[in-house]
Amino acid sequence: MEKVQGRGIWGLGLLIIVFLSVSSGEAQSKPVLVNCGANSSVIVDGRRWIGDLAPNDNFTVSSPGVAATDSTADGNSTLGPLYKTARIFNALNYTFAGMQGNYFLRLHFCPFPFENYNVNESSFSVVANGLKLMTAFNVPVEIADKNLHLQNSNSNSSSLSLVKEYILAINDVLVVEFVSSRGSFGFINAVEVVPVVGTLFADSVSKVGGSNANFNVSGRGIETMYRLNIGGQEIKTNQDSDLWRKWEMDSSYMITADAGVEIRNTSNVTYASNNDSSVAPLLVYETARIMSNTEVLEKKFNMSWKFQVDPDFDYLIRLHFCELVYDKANQRIFRVYINNKTAADSFDVYVRAGGKNRAYHQDYFDTVSSKTNTLWVQLGPDTAVGASGTDALLNGLEIFKLSRSANLAFADRIDSTEKSASHSKSWTLWLGVGAGVASVLIIAITFSCIFCSGKNRRKRMSDAKGNPPGWRPLFMHGAVVSSIAYKKGGVRSLNGSLAAATTETSITSSQALEDLELRVAEEARRPPLALE
Repeated sequence: MEKVQGRGIWGLGLLIIVFLSVSSGEAQSKPVLVNCGANSSVIVDGRRWIGDLAPNDNFTVSSPGVAATDSTADGNSTLGPLYKTARIFNALNYTFAGMQGNYFLRLHFCPFPFENYNVNESSFSVVANGLKLMTAFNVPVEIADKNLHLQNSNSNSSSLSLVKEYILAINDVLVVEFVSSRGSFGFINAVEVVPVVGTLFADSVSKVGGSNANFNVSGRGIETMYRLNIGGQEIKTNQDSDLWRKWEMDSSYMITADAGVEIRNTSNVTYASNNDSSVAPLLVYETARIMSNTEVLEKKFNMSWKFQVDPDFDYLIRLHFCELVYDKANQRIFRVYINNKTAADSFDVYVRAGGKNRAYHQDYFDTVSSKTNTLWVQLGPDTAVGASGTDALLNGLEIFKLSRSANLAFADRIDSTEKSASHSKSWTLWLGVGAGVASVLIIAITFSCIFCSGKNRRKRMSDAKGNPPGWRPLFMHGAVVSSIAYKKGGVRSLNGSLAAATTETSITSSQALEDLELRVAEEARRPPLALE
């Protein structure tokens, strides 16, 4: 009887352990949303964000840092209430335990003034489980750079905040480390960790140029560079409820927007594969761009999108398609170009997706060299196949940067600034040295001229009774060293250099010579040029 009771107690304990394990797994499969610098939770975008100052079981914070608040900050975003607080730090870790699989990591930044912290001078690096995400990162500079691009593309939009998104493979624990640059500080407004539901990437991706390249999401870190809803309005995060992704309008990135006409679906759209439900919301496939003047037989222009990217990285370019017009094959056939290379020809969405109103996507892999920071995506008609509809169509577009040697960070802008400052200091140093050498030469030549002039003057005054001697300014590399008692028009400028007009000068007394000698001696006693 005791054995039975013992077994019963042991079985009950095992059941409790299994239940707790399953419950813990379910809890960690849900998003973890952190409201940085806050001691309470806030409901934003229909989701509950936990204050990192409040006790919780979802994450730990290594250092309290400084909790900053600004009631006026909103980031020009639906996430505005989330951007009223921030955590300022020199070094900071957020640790999330009990995670297994692929996750979106999103870091939210919205700079605002707080006490004596100047956010324009902030600079920090971020590492997640050993993967470098940012190096010497300056948020205001990044926001200004993005707004400048929008301005140059004639966009009326601008942003006051920034969200950096990454896709990571996590095995039990995620540690996000923030470290400020020397003599600086960093800040963060919010962190979200969202599990990826379903399969987001295939094991192999088509290499631009025709070959296949193996790509495994668990082997490389990914940063989302761009995510566009082609031909439609912005899709907000709460409209992509599974993964909470934001899809921008494409007009700010399109070259010659008139080359593509917006069209909209008139019936229900379904996924071509049941495994594609996490790839993009159906809203993406309900709008598209097709080429303008589709009735013209010969089309000479492509639909083109231009993107600024980081050089010397590999990129995955994902194109989303859904045929919204034609109900049979060979009605719309086109070519896809990436970075001026043919990625696909004879592209028929109807055939690839398996029918009309069927959502389909195609991935391509390409490398951007160290000599460029531009990535082009272009679609145009494939006139070689003789399709009745020599047209092109695109519904959505995403660009992902792939890590190299556990690195996604790109700090060329910071490096360029430092190189420029170093070059400026070096140039200033050589300029000062050159000025010092030139000064010594000028003084030496001046003394020689004074000595010779005085000797000749005394000799001529004693041996001759004619007019006093003439004297012209001395030039050194096109610059006037000195001139004495010049008359009108003594020196004039010609094509950026100095030239002397003929003058008659005279030294009327030895006092003038003595005055000049005193000025030269005084010049020689001046302290050297101070160099930084």
